[in-house]
This record gives sequence, C-alpha cells and structure tokens, in this order.
Amino acid sequence: MAETRQTETHGFQTEVKQLLHLMIHSLYSNKEIFLRELVSNASDAADKLRFKALSDSSLLSDDAELYVRVSADKDSKTITISDNGIGMTRDEVMSNLGTIAKSGTAEFFSQLSGDQAKDSRLIGQFGVGFYSAFIVAEAVTVRTRAAGAAANEAIEWYSRGEGEFDLKVIEKAKRGTDIILHVRDDAAEYLDEWRLKSIITKYSDHLSIPVQMPKAADEEEKAADKKLEWEAVNSGQALWTREKADISDDEYKEFYKTVAHDFEDPLLWSHNKVEGTSEYTSLLYIPKRAPWDLWNREQQHGIKLYVKRVFIMDDATQLMPSYLRFVRGLMDSSDLPLNVSREILQDNKITRSMRNGSTKKVLSMLSKLAKDEPETYQNFWNTFGTVLKEGPAEDQANQEKIAGLLRFASTHQDSSEATVSLDDYLARMSDKQDKIYYIVADSYEAARDNPALEIFRKKNIEVLLLSERIDEWLMSHLSEYQEKSFQAVTRGDLDLGELEDNADKEQQEAAEKAFAEHTERFAKALGDKVKSVRVTNRLTASPACIVTDSNDMSTQMAKLMEAAGQKVPETKYIFEINPEHTLVQRVVGLDDEARFGEWAQLLLDQATLAERGSLKDPAQFVSRLNKLMLELTDV
Repeated sequence: MAETRQTETHGFQTEVKQLLHLMIHSLYSNKEIFLRELVSNASDAADKLRFKALSDSSLLSDDAELYVRVSADKDSKTITISDNGIGMTRDEVMSNLGTIAKSGTAEFFSQLSGDQAKDSRLIGQFGVGFYSAFIVAEAVTVRTRAAGAAANEAIEWYSRGEGEFDLKVIEKAKRGTDIILHVRDDAAEYLDEWRLKSIITKYSDHLSIPVQMPKAADEEEKAADKKLEWEAVNSGQALWTREKADISDDEYKEFYKTVAHDFEDPLLWSHNKVEGTSEYTSLLYIPKRAPWDLWNREQQHGIKLYVKRVFIMDDATQLMPSYLRFVRGLMDSSDLPLNVSREILQDNKITRSMRNGSTKKVLSMLSKLAKDEPETYQNFWNTFGTVLKEGPAEDQANQEKIAGLLRFASTHQDSSEATVSLDDYLARMSDKQDKIYYIVADSYEAARDNPALEIFRKKNIEVLLLSERIDEWLMSHLSEYQEKSFQAVTRGDLDLGELEDNADKEQQEAAEKAFAEHTERFAKALGDKVKSVRVTNRLTASPACIVTDSNDMSTQMAKLMEAAGQKVPETKYIFEINPEHTLVQRVVGLDDEARFGEWAQLLLDQATLAERGSLKDPAQFVSRLNKLMLELTDV
C-alpha cells in the first residue's frame, strides 16, 4: 500500500484516554467479549451498506457478497477482523475512533472509583464497541475505505492506546474496514483459530451476515502457498426468526449482550410474532442496570429496526416511547418497504401499530413481574422508576397501566426505600375516603415532616410522599386512578369529605368565627405578602402553614420551571393559622402592633421555610428571630 500523504498525529478526547487506560489495565474478567464487539460492529457496517445499496446499487460494484472475516497470525501475533461494508471517510474515522461522541461522558467518568470490579461493571453499561480492542491488543491498526470512494482515498488509523493516534491516507484495493490487533503476550490464547471460532459461535451465530474464517488447510496446501479459502462459521439464521421453543435461555441472554452491548444478563425479555393487519416480530429486553446515558432525553434511544431481516436503522425511536427508552432489542417488519426512512417512520400506520403493540407488551411484562416477583420489581423500580414516571404525561392511552406500575413512599411506610403501589393504597383506604392524598416536596424528609400532614396522621389517613424533581410534573398529568381522584394536601381548601364528621365541621366553623378578629389582624400585619389568612383545619401541632390556592401554580412546579430557566410569576400563598397553638395564643395577646407584626412575619417565614425549603431573605429572618429571642430573654 503506497502512502500518498504524511502521517498526522492527533490526541484522543480526554474521555477516550480515561477509557483506554481502564481497558489496557484489564478490568474485564471476560476478555473474549472484544471479538463480539468488533464482529458486531463489522456486521453493522455490512448491514448499513446493504441498506444504502437499495437506493444506490453502484456502491456494491462487483463485490455484492457481504461478509465479515476473522483470521489470526501467530507469527506476527495479530488478529484481523475485516468487512466489505460501508467503510469510513476521514471525518468519520476522526469522529468514531478519536472521540466518544456522546453527551454525558463526564458524568459517567465521575462515577469511576478505582475499584476494578465496580468500574468494570460500569464500563459494561457504557457500550465500548471499538475500544474493546485494547482489552487484548497493545496496538491497533485500522484501514478503511468508504463505499464509493477511490482506492487512494482510504485512511489508516494507528494507536497504542497511550493518548495519541496517527492518521494517514493510504491506498486500499477494496471498500470496507480491516481492524488489525497487535496482540499482547498475556492474550496469546486468542491467536488460536479454534478459540476464535468458539467465541464467534457463542456470541455471533445469529448474525445474518456470514462471519468467515480461513478454511483449514493441510500441510501440502500450506507448502504450495495456496490462496486462502474462507468458510462461514456462524449459522447465519437470525435468532428472532426461529421458533421460541427452539431457543434456549442462554441463547436469548447472549443475543441480548450483543444487541445491547451489555455485559450482564437481561432482567427479562419477550419474543413475539404478530400476525394480522400488520405482521412483525419483536424481541424486547429489559436490562438489569440502567445504561449510563439513560437520563439524557436528547440522546437517541430506541430499538433496532429490520425489514424482512434486512437491517434498516439503530435507535428507531418511533417504535418505542421515550419513557421506555431503557428497553433494548429489535423489531422486524414484513410490511414496511425496504427503503424506509426516518421520515416515513414518523407518520406510518404500520409503525404506529408496531409502537402500540411493543408498548403494551413491555407494560404487560412489567405488570406480570410486579405481581409475581415484587422484590425483583422493586429493584427494577429503583433503577428505572424515574424514567417510567414520564409515562402518564406522554402516553394517555396507557396512563392507567403505567400508574399501576408506579411506586411511592408513604406515611404508612418506615422509610423512603419502602414503597407502595396505588393498588396497595386503595386496598388500605377506608370506605369513606374518596381521594388519593399526596404531597410533593424537595426531599423525602421535607415531605414526611410537612406540617400539612398533621391532620392526616391524627385521622390515620395515608398520604403518598413524593420527593423527586419529576413528581410535580407527573401529578399534574395524573388526575385519577381507578376512579379515585388525586388531591395534594398543600393545595386549596382541604376537603376530607366523609372522613370529617359533623362534630369536626362544627368545631371548625366555631374556631373560624371566634378567631375572625385575629385573622383580620394577621392579614393587616402581613399585607400583600400573602393572598389571604384563614383558620386551618390541617394543623394539630404546628402554629401555622402556607398552602397554594387551587388555581395557582404549586411550589414544586414553580421550582421545576425556574430550574428550566423559565420566568415564573411570584406565588402568593394562603396563610393558615392554628388558633389552638400556644404560640399563636400568646402572639394574639400582644397589644403592641409592631411586636405583633414581627411575630406574624416570623410565623409566616417559618411556614414558608417548611413548605419551600428556603426563604427569599434568610438574613432578615435570622435577624428578626434573634431580636425576638433577645426580647424573650430579657423578659
């Protein structure tokens, strides 16, 4: 191969350096996965060319039989993985082999601890692909020519995984990519062709692209230096096209590891063939662990789309809603055209049918898991629950099913880790209760200790405790479950319905009437700092609280919008007073209106702190508190 341009040296992206360092130091106990990753990438390259050739047959030219080839040379201590697929341009080489072109990598690497066992599991969630080559190689050479490019436009990439890589233009007779691994001494076992063949059979047997290795030759043929003959070592039968009864659990698990680039077994899976108005096969997996970029909604997540076993695209987001973006797997349609594009997918009744079917299947899998294995489902919830909470807002058609999968902390549980389902909650409700009560706060502790819960504890009414940032958004879209409406305990008038007897109502009316003069006094002292002042029916142990009017934006929603950079109008709260509290009784006994005003403001600040977790002017609050404490000390 003649060089046509001098070598360029480039530095790796910082995140790649960190990843390569971990690779080279052998964090993986199962080194053989390097071959699975590289063969999978090569197969994808062939699949992508096959798809592009549907609209431009010239890309195949006279080399239409696509393949992946694996060979080893013990003398030179190299393993070569070759394909005649789509290949890469110079820019693609720079992007794909010089950077990890995904957001969130800094957060990923911040989680690395130096504990090799822990870090190797974390890297397993990362999906390292090409970089797994450095598990066994002290250096890697990549020679690639893009389909449609001239022979003298090929690119060679070389690196020893030490922070830099070399790039140069070369000549390459055929399109596609050759990856040459210069194998380290401690990985010499992988230079044995039988070893390589067993790994390919284990991990890549299902690939529809033939994975070939040199056909065994006798000594006479070797002496004659005959041209290599290649034979396929994989069956080439797509696993999802086989009958379920003929596929073992181990085969399903190994296929998952290939398709999801995961290093652990899946939590559960579902393999279905749908026939009728539209025909397709789906093989859907739910992982045990969250992929590292799960929380990035802008990152493309989805499942692989095939049409009649021909690979069409990765991350077909149209086939799975965003709140199920942790699902991995594939769908193979018999009805879509082979030249389907993302634009066609966006508005196609076949894909809508496939999306609806796959969504219902995943929700059914989770419902069955929750019913049959509650502890396992709790582990799933701890991992993916926050993402699942996006569902009620995104998927009105399945809102009730999604709501049944949600889990909440509650006042009837001992800790934030102990959760209840809405069905559990309904089963414990008294016959007189007609609402599902909940509170949203900044933390579990803030929700648990909010003064607004005092009346509920007194009457032994269970309240759901929500404390994640998404929870207010969730509850703004979840209006009822099993014909029971949701009621926030810190919003509007508290209506306990039949849970309050006539005696409670008469006592409340009497308290309002007796305290009316003082209510007006508080309203005058606080002025426009509050929307109104009234006697509370929520409190039993606290002097005061603030609540949001039913028509106003809630505290947590305002915080959510502010965090997103939105301008939010200032919310004026309703100030509720507990006239039976000793502190309130002493405050209303003050004749000095200035001192009364100071105490009224202090009570408001305390209530605001309990509800919002912060004050607009904490220094003034501290100053006022110190002043009043000194006055009490003087007395």
